[in-house]
Order: sequence, then C-alpha cells, then structure tokens
Amino acid sequence: MAIVSISLNDTILKEIDRIQNAFGYSGRSEVIRTGARLLISESKEKERLTGDINSILLLIHSQGAENAVSKIKHKFEDVTNTQIHSHLREDKCLEIFVLDGDADRIKEMVRLFQTSRKMDYVKLIVA
Repeated sequence: MAIVSISLNDTILKEIDRIQNAFGYSGRSEVIRTGARLLISESKEKERLTGDINSILLLIHSQGAENAVSKIKHKFEDVTNTQIHSHLREDKCLEIFVLDGDADRIKEMVRLFQTSRKMDYVKLIVA
C-alpha cells in the first residue's frame, strides 16, 4: 500500500479522531480511506447520470460565502426550479435547490460548489 502525506487543519483532524473513536476504526488512515472510498463511489454515481434528471442539491456554508453561492447559482437558472435559503445557527446557511434538467449541467453546478472551498457540505440527491 502506498503512503501518501496530507495536510489537515486542527478542526478536520479532531473530527477524524472523533469518528475513529465513535466507530471503532483502527486508525486515522482507515477513516481517511473510508472517506476516499465514499467520495469515489459518489463520483462514479454522478458520472453515470445522463439525460434529464430531477434532483435536490443541499449546501451548507458560512454566511460569508453567500456571494460565491450567488455567483454560481445565477449560471444555472436554466436547471433550477426552486431555491430555499435558511439561516442556521453559528453563522451558517442552508441552501436547498430543486433541480430539473440536463444531467451534465447539474453535474457542473455541483462540481463548482464542491471545488469552491467555501462550502461546508455539498450533497446531490437524485430522484
């Protein structure tokens, strides 16, 4: 097995330790491998999406990221049926997008949110 070095901030490292203890993983590496497997599986599911699809996109982000959300969402009005914005506690916001349209457009929208580095959580649910 290859050894890969990564840098993690204290918050992520504490969460990895918490998950390790809560679920009984043998070490941090196993937690990270599990996370990587989940990401790969989710990515493969998205790659298989074609044609017109119905889906829900969930985002959680800090209030300071609202400009980044607006910039991306305006590029995808053609596939957005509904958007709900709600303020959560601790300076967080929840965005719910009801999406309908071309799978490639929706996948691009999700990719932009995932790679923006301003989102705490991004999840696409396909009907």
